[in-house]
Amino acid sequence: MSLRFYDTSARQVRDFTPIREGCASLYLCGATVQAPPHIGHIRSGVNFDILRRWLTHLGYAVTFCRNVTDIDDKIIRVAAEEGVPWWQVSERNQRAFTWAYDTLGCLPPTVEPRATGHVPEMIELMRRLIDAGHAYAADDGSGDVYFDVRSHPAYGELSNQRLDQVVESADSDPDRDKRDPRDFALWKGAKPGEPSWETPWGRGRPGWHLECSAMATKYMGPSFDIHGGGIDLIFPHHENEQAQSRAAGDGFAQYWLHNGMLAIGGEKMSKSIGNSLLIPQVVRKVRPVELRYYLGQAHYRSTIEYSDAALQEAAAAYQRIEGFLTRAVEVLGAITPAADVPPAFTEALNDDLGVSQGLAIVHGHVREGNTALAAGDKERAQELAAELRTMLSVLGLDPLSEQWCGGGDQGLTEVVDALVAVALEQRQAARGRKDYAAADAIRDQLADAGVVVEDTPQGPRWDLRKG
Repeated sequence: MSLRFYDTSARQVRDFTPIREGCASLYLCGATVQAPPHIGHIRSGVNFDILRRWLTHLGYAVTFCRNVTDIDDKIIRVAAEEGVPWWQVSERNQRAFTWAYDTLGCLPPTVEPRATGHVPEMIELMRRLIDAGHAYAADDGSGDVYFDVRSHPAYGELSNQRLDQVVESADSDPDRDKRDPRDFALWKGAKPGEPSWETPWGRGRPGWHLECSAMATKYMGPSFDIHGGGIDLIFPHHENEQAQSRAAGDGFAQYWLHNGMLAIGGEKMSKSIGNSLLIPQVVRKVRPVELRYYLGQAHYRSTIEYSDAALQEAAAAYQRIEGFLTRAVEVLGAITPAADVPPAFTEALNDDLGVSQGLAIVHGHVREGNTALAAGDKERAQELAAELRTMLSVLGLDPLSEQWCGGGDQGLTEVVDALVAVALEQRQAARGRKDYAAADAIRDQLADAGVVVEDTPQGPRWDLRKG
């Protein structure tokens, strides 16, 4: 099966044909940094990280652009409430997002542009739109610039709406000088105390939609392959991006991919509702790799209903994978990843990134691998473990990779190893003198500290786990 994606704009699954053979360009709407990320935000990061990894595995040279919206109404409002500069809010929350992406094993993007660093490109795009009759500066001298939705007959195609169904745009003050209430702001005229930049039409700051069009085309050209983001961005954000870019003469995105939401108690996880689960809070319940497994295991377009039980089930499922590979290394030694993944795994991921079907193959390998180890079939166990590592690498879940095996904290790992070894020696001594109560107490104390001890024919083995 060739690589296929569900394209929101076409409302059907389409074969992926890149603009440039052997290359794939991917733009993802990243963070609006008015607050630290919750797990719903990072679900998008994990989903598109898997896409990026799969494209790379298939041999594409991938350009991955993930933007940062560092100026926005919400950022300004938070800054005013806290009595701090707007850039201070943006900076601290961007660092929080970067930490969260890194913690969950998302590869860094090829480029991560900030909106405030691309005002010249935004001015140029507005000039093109005004010259083509698709945008106008407000007549009241406010500095506002608006996109004229009636000038673009294709407006509404992405979200499958007719113009007469579109409600008034909510991204500007209702008393500003718009020709049509549905017109949306490209540029917002300066207000006292707010940040602003000079333009030919007056000082002001960019509108959200303009930012993404300017950044995407700067780094990936007037036409690029894939635009991604959450399903909640289809309208108005992505509709407006496509309209303004194509009205200016750019082909813009050829495929639109949207991930589903993460809900809790039947409602979308949202800072405004107050039902957010922040990343530091969740990684105290499970390890980061287990949270990544949880967020990535479902099909990217599905809705995930969060529960602690489901999170723990995902952690247990990952631990089964990890347990097999740990035992395989003990018996077989170092395991080199296979050159390719099984054909069934390729078919699953080529079919609109079917990670859930891919994980079924992963767990099949784990079951068969455990059977092979128990039977002493080292050759088959080696083959399965090697294929398993390659599949898990695509998913960003390989427990033997540097990201998850602690290679970045080797010194700390060695210290913990030495301390646990002392405790295990004391436990073995207690068992040797048949003081099983003391041995169990040592094991329980280690478990309370997150150190899980497993007795094997080769002796006790320990691992750091949570939950």
